[in-house]
Amino acid sequence: MELKDAVAVVTGANRGLGRHLAAQLVERGAKVYAAARRPETVDLPDVVPLRLDVTDEESIRAAARTASDATLLVNNAGISTGARLIAGDPDAVRAEMETNFFGPLAVTRAFTPVIRDNGGGAVLNVLSVLSWLHPAGVGGYAAAKAAAWALTDAAREELAPHGIAVSALHVGYMDTDMAAAVPADRKTDPADVAAQALDGVEKGLPEILADETTRYVKQGLSAAPHAA
Repeated sequence: MELKDAVAVVTGANRGLGRHLAAQLVERGAKVYAAARRPETVDLPDVVPLRLDVTDEESIRAAARTASDATLLVNNAGISTGARLIAGDPDAVRAEMETNFFGPLAVTRAFTPVIRDNGGGAVLNVLSVLSWLHPAGVGGYAAAKAAAWALTDAAREELAPHGIAVSALHVGYMDTDMAAAVPADRKTDPADVAAQALDGVEKGLPEILADETTRYVKQGLSAAPHAA
């Protein structure tokens, strides 16, 4: 997909990776709707702030009406509560699924007819190495990202006849607020991740693996599970 003159909607664009994605899309010549629950927190120049809460269906429908010229959707908004699946707070686990799985699903459903009617385009889902690697300490997040991986693959097949390509970005720790407690030497520069992601969208890649950890884990998916 050519990003110059594309019209992109980036969820969670007010900080972290989403902010870098929005900024770099502008640099590549795209019109950008920078979506956030609180659009007044968007501080990027040359973007259109857009109110969008991925857990609020009416907010999603209103955003799709406003961004009626969209040709690219970037599902970036997400949360990490640190909830375990068995011992953790069930409400936190549900919140992970609502934001990280049902949210992108609802936004994609709302924007599919928009992108289709504008001649086709692409969807980029920001996932994680934890789509494939499922440590107990972040079981809620890993389960939600695994579900979002399945969503991405199924949507890719379903949307292809409408001229909409679907890509997944998988990455480990990035230097963002979500990974603030992680040592710096274990984190990737989100600006570099954003550049890789947008290059992948332009090339039509189904999956973009943005760091060595992610590439290593993907290669080991066929290995037998480790005993507890």
